[in-house]
Amino acid sequence: MKHISLMIPVMVLCICLAACNDHASQTKPAPENKAASLAIKEEAITYDDHGVTLNGFVAYDSGSNVKRPAVLVVHEWWGLNDYSRYRARELAKLGYIALALDFFGNGKVADNPDDAMKYSLPFYKDPAMAKSRVDAGIRKIKEFPVTDTGKIAAIGYCFGGAMVLNVARLGDDLKGVVSFHGSLVGTPARKDLLKSKVLVCNGADDTFIKPEEIARFKKQMDSIGADYTFKSYPGAIHAFTNPNSTEVGKKFNLHIAYQPAADTASWNDMQAFFNRVFK
Repeated sequence: MKHISLMIPVMVLCICLAACNDHASQTKPAPENKAASLAIKEEAITYDDHGVTLNGFVAYDSGSNVKRPAVLVVHEWWGLNDYSRYRARELAKLGYIALALDFFGNGKVADNPDDAMKYSLPFYKDPAMAKSRVDAGIRKIKEFPVTDTGKIAAIGYCFGGAMVLNVARLGDDLKGVVSFHGSLVGTPARKDLLKSKVLVCNGADDTFIKPEEIARFKKQMDSIGADYTFKSYPGAIHAFTNPNSTEVGKKFNLHIAYQPAADTASWNDMQAFFNRVFK
């Protein structure tokens, strides 16, 4: 694919990025968060992508058989860890069925930046491989009886944010994608491919996401009339949604930190976005 060569600058950027239908009448809109009344089921699952075994995590309210929208969760560059599972649970409390994807295969996770880079870099270099991983997740989530197969979205954090933006730009049939502190550089947006609505949640003081990168992203999206929203949160730096990021930043001397206000605001913005795209 000709545009894949445009991903080469992402390799350099990635080295710096440290955190990283059924019938409509049967579909129930995501309800208000009433966690106490929910029966959240958690399930470790195995699925496949071209011979690679993937170990995902699904969460949903098993107290109802009503079909509901589905949200895929793409992890940070550390792999599918407790943070991704936490986000899947929180989405389940909002009334969705959530699948935390295993991008690296066999549940592989990294505990240091060198391994994280080794595991994540191939997906920056080959966005088609990232799309294949998301497509495998889409196929799997559609197997659950409670999934409204016509209403599927994806969210991602850091590495995962870059991945969901790329698969949307490559034409994946998702109602919407949300990138939390993810790289904006990647496959250029094309009007004939982009089907998803897009929400970008960016830290205003993120030193990894340069102003020129933001300007280029907005220019591309504007040029094709894309339905996108760009949110910038004052005082927030890279990995602002993850409560563990401050400690990790100190451990590895990385400019990342948790910012509670931005975490809450971006989660609320995501909910408002889903209320719109899943109508």
